[in-house]
Amino acid sequence: MRMAAGWLLGLMLAVAAAVVGVNVVNNTVASPQQPVREYLDALHEGDGGKALGLLRATVPPSNAAMLDGTALQTASSRLANVSIGEAEERSGNQVMVPVQYTIDGSRLRTEFLLEKTGTEWLFFNTWAFVPSRLPTVGLTVVNASEANLNGVPVNMPQGRNSFAVFYPGEYEASLNGEYFAAPATRATVTSRDVPAAPLNLLTEATDQLRKDVGAKVQEFLDTCAAEAVKQQKLQPDCPFYFASTNNVDDGTIKWTITEYPEISIEPFDGRWVVAPLDGKAKVEAVQQSSFTGAWSPLNEEVDFSFTTRLDVAGDTIRVTPLLSY
Repeated sequence: MRMAAGWLLGLMLAVAAAVVGVNVVNNTVASPQQPVREYLDALHEGDGGKALGLLRATVPPSNAAMLDGTALQTASSRLANVSIGEAEERSGNQVMVPVQYTIDGSRLRTEFLLEKTGTEWLFFNTWAFVPSRLPTVGLTVVNASEANLNGVPVNMPQGRNSFAVFYPGEYEASLNGEYFAAPATRATVTSRDVPAAPLNLLTEATDQLRKDVGAKVQEFLDTCAAEAVKQQKLQPDCPFYFASTNNVDDGTIKWTITEYPEISIEPFDGRWVVAPLDGKAKVEAVQQSSFTGAWSPLNEEVDFSFTTRLDVAGDTIRVTPLLSY
């Protein structure tokens, strides 16, 4: 009897241990939190293929540049203090697993819906994400056909594009070209159902573009002034001229630019335009009065203004003066 009781006690302890073991497994590696944990790890590693398979999500018609590699790692790397909560039961044999985290100090929450898909080895539950569709982030950029999104160059046909993204994550757009740049702007994606605010890059001309355009404008004006001196003209084919009824001694005419235009470049109607260029030029000569015949020095400063056409192709710029006579 004692031996039988001992065997019975041992069997009961073994069963209890087995039950405890099954419960432990079902609450850890076989819990609904496990697919969420694996999905977040895949995002952190930049493994978009694995993340997409775990999430069981379809990709909407969009650009896929954010779904793998560096762009995906960057989106996930901005998450801090990540905490996976307890599963909450939902109807239809489903559960919701909450994930809390911070981005730039703000506390955020993402909810994942999972469903029980069966058991393994008779005891261990299997869970999977409820199939869904990835959200998208829209991006626009003024007067540019490319931009950077999470550090990856992306094409922007007609200045706009839409990008499929994983969640949770943060996506930063920027433009840092030699001639055109835009301040960085960010969008945080926390859910498949809550659309992220579109990213709008407000492109501006850089100091380098203004400097290079200014150099070409200065070169044009200096060349024009030199040609006016060579031709001895008071009214040369230039933005500046001087009208006089007096006779001017040939060989004494001298033109110099005393104030070069300030360069302002703004977007307009899908192009970049240079604001009207205002400056000052000085003409010097020896003149004879038409009334008295007396000779006297001519020393006059004149205002001038003209417009230009700006064409930019890659790292090449062309400034074409538009003069009206």
